[in-house]
Amino acid sequence: MNSDELKGKWNQLKGSAKAQWGKLTDDELAEIEGNQDKLVGKIQEKYGIAREEAEKQVENWRDAA
Repeated sequence: MNSDELKGKWNQLKGSAKAQWGKLTDDELAEIEGNQDKLVGKIQEKYGIAREEAEKQVENWRDAA
Protein backbone atom coordinates (compact mmCIF):
# COMPACT_ATOMS: atom_id res chain seq x y z
CA MET A 1 0.00 0.00 0.00
CA ASN A 2 1.38 3.40 -0.93
CA SER A 3 0.78 6.72 0.81
CA ASP A 4 -2.09 7.66 -1.55
CA GLU A 5 -3.87 4.41 -0.70
CA LEU A 6 -3.26 5.10 2.97
CA LYS A 7 -5.07 8.41 2.64
CA GLY A 8 -7.99 6.79 0.83
CA LYS A 9 -8.38 3.97 3.35
CA TRP A 10 -7.59 6.00 6.46
CA ASN A 11 -11.04 5.66 8.05
CA GLN A 12 -10.78 1.88 7.86
CA LEU A 13 -7.16 1.84 9.07
CA LYS A 14 -7.50 4.18 12.06
CA GLY A 15 -8.38 1.28 14.34
CA SER A 16 -5.33 -0.64 13.24
CA ALA A 17 -3.15 2.44 13.80
CA LYS A 18 -4.66 2.86 17.28
CA ALA A 19 -3.84 -0.77 18.08
CA GLN A 20 -0.27 -0.36 16.79
CA TRP A 21 0.41 2.97 18.50
CA GLY A 22 -1.84 3.09 21.56
CA LYS A 23 -0.49 6.44 22.75
CA LEU A 24 -2.13 8.21 19.80
CA THR A 25 -5.49 9.71 20.72
CA ASP A 26 -8.60 9.56 18.59
CA ASP A 27 -8.30 13.31 18.02
CA GLU A 28 -4.72 12.92 16.81
CA LEU A 29 -5.73 10.10 14.48
CA ALA A 30 -8.50 12.30 13.08
CA GLU A 31 -6.02 15.15 12.62
CA ILE A 32 -3.58 12.90 10.73
CA GLU A 33 -6.22 12.22 8.03
CA GLY A 34 -4.12 9.48 6.44
CA ASN A 35 -1.12 11.75 5.90
CA GLN A 36 1.95 9.57 6.34
CA ASP A 37 4.24 12.46 7.31
CA LYS A 38 1.80 13.58 10.03
CA LEU A 39 1.57 10.02 11.31
CA VAL A 40 5.35 9.69 11.45
CA GLY A 41 5.63 13.02 13.26
CA LYS A 42 3.02 12.10 15.87
CA ILE A 43 4.67 8.72 16.52
CA GLN A 44 8.03 10.42 16.83
CA GLU A 45 6.57 12.95 19.29
CA LYS A 46 4.59 10.46 21.42
CA TYR A 47 7.23 7.74 21.61
CA GLY A 48 10.38 9.88 21.63
CA ILE A 49 12.02 7.99 18.79
CA ALA A 50 14.08 9.13 15.81
CA ARG A 51 12.28 10.05 12.60
CA GLU A 52 13.95 7.17 10.75
CA GLU A 53 12.62 4.65 13.29
CA ALA A 54 9.11 6.13 13.13
CA GLU A 55 9.21 6.00 9.31
CA LYS A 56 10.30 2.36 9.42
CA GLN A 57 7.47 1.48 11.81
CA VAL A 58 4.89 3.21 9.60
CA GLU A 59 6.22 1.55 6.44
CA ASN A 60 6.10 -1.89 8.07
CA TRP A 61 2.58 -1.24 9.39
CA ARG A 62 1.38 0.17 6.07
CA ASP A 63 2.80 -2.77 4.10
CA ALA A 64 1.10 -5.24 6.45
CA ALA A 65 -2.27 -3.47 6.22
